[in-house]
Amino acid sequence: AGTVATDSGLRVQITATGDDTALAGIQRLVADAQNSTSRAQRLADSAAALLFWFALGSAIITAIVWTVIGQPDQAVIRTITVLVIACPHALGLAIPLVVAIATERAARGGVLVKDRLALEAMRTVDAVLFDKTGTLTKGEPTVIEIAAADGVDEDTVLALAASAEADSEHPLARAIVAAAGDRARPVPAATDFTSSPAVGVTARVEGATVRVGGPRMLEEQGHQELAIADRWRADGAIILHVTRDTELIGALKLADEVRGESRQAVEVLHARGVEVVMITGDAEAVAHTVAHDLGIDRVFAGVRPEDKASKVAELQHEGRKVAMVGDGVNDAPALAQADVGIAIGAGTDVAIASAGVILASDDPRSVLSVIELSDASYRKMKQNLWWAAGYNLISVPLAAGILAPIGFVLPMSVGAILMSASTVVVALNAQLLRRLDLQPGASTVRGLQHNRPRSIEKVSP
Repeated sequence: AGTVATDSGLRVQITATGDDTALAGIQRLVADAQNSTSRAQRLADSAAALLFWFALGSAIITAIVWTVIGQPDQAVIRTITVLVIACPHALGLAIPLVVAIATERAARGGVLVKDRLALEAMRTVDAVLFDKTGTLTKGEPTVIEIAAADGVDEDTVLALAASAEADSEHPLARAIVAAAGDRARPVPAATDFTSSPAVGVTARVEGATVRVGGPRMLEEQGHQELAIADRWRADGAIILHVTRDTELIGALKLADEVRGESRQAVEVLHARGVEVVMITGDAEAVAHTVAHDLGIDRVFAGVRPEDKASKVAELQHEGRKVAMVGDGVNDAPALAQADVGIAIGAGTDVAIASAGVILASDDPRSVLSVIELSDASYRKMKQNLWWAAGYNLISVPLAAGILAPIGFVLPMSVGAILMSASTVVVALNAQLLRRLDLQPGASTVRGLQHNRPRSIEKVSP
């Protein structure tokens, strides 16, 4: 335990037991991934079925040919050797072994694979769409400056904003409420709370209608920004204005720190030739500043939550294979729309349910681990399939005695050894995946071979 109670009693609240715990959920995800069927697995199963008929047909032809040429004893020996040496086990194990080891290594590296098809598709992704808040940034914004209109003090602006935002779960709302708490300002009770995504919130506070929001809220009310907003915007800050009834009373400057790991993730994705796209409900100027800082190729700014999925579809219509990375309820439709949905960190249950891959940490570099695992798994699957198919195509004719005219006949005992050896080779090749370190830092170091400059395209919704 991390804490020892020495002086007094300890009361613990149990929030989940047994199958309802997070650990049990992770175990279910890993088991489901290992039991799900991928395209490569279906191919291997079909090949194994064809091999049965190939071996049976070869055995019948072998028996007939050796009998016709007057060597019935050899007909029996050669036929049995063909049946012994033909090895569907190698084909049957070629994919499941790789999948089992890959999902186990992924879990150790903080990557939970829900859908094997998603992992299989990740190697073909050529565009990664990141949600900004909580994914590329820390998702922990703070109020760093307050501006008040004439006749209003800063504490009043903050108190009214905190009252209106008190019932909201948005990170910006939590930052405003926390700022009011830090200043020990009393926060009046609010009623009639409503929230409009990408616009703002509205509530009744002390008999007045208080609104807190961005440019769209000001546009709807016919207000102009405070003069200081231009200077704040140049810093890449998030700007929220506060109105009371029809009066603009102030503005809040908030900042959300960019993760240092995000820069590395973008750099390595570029090195792999993958386009990096950012999507956010923030104003275009704020989004552009973050994108420029990270070197992101393309920006969808001012996007409403319900429109995120359409932006994913837009990229897909351009011929892109899209991976969407997000963590919130608002990201769920986009995660489901993408070719690969990736829920990052402590995402919501809805986001996790919509994603094919779940990253246990908030580190965006884990996306690189998923791509690397997809590449490595595909290589091992392909190697195993080629080995299993090639072994049977070569060994079965040898067992049938195709080289008997030049004096080479494969003994039955050797055929049995070769059959076992082919399975061992497939198993050992799959085990090589265990050498793959999927920790985000290790994947980043391997990926940082070269980098190339990219331009940034601003795209309005």
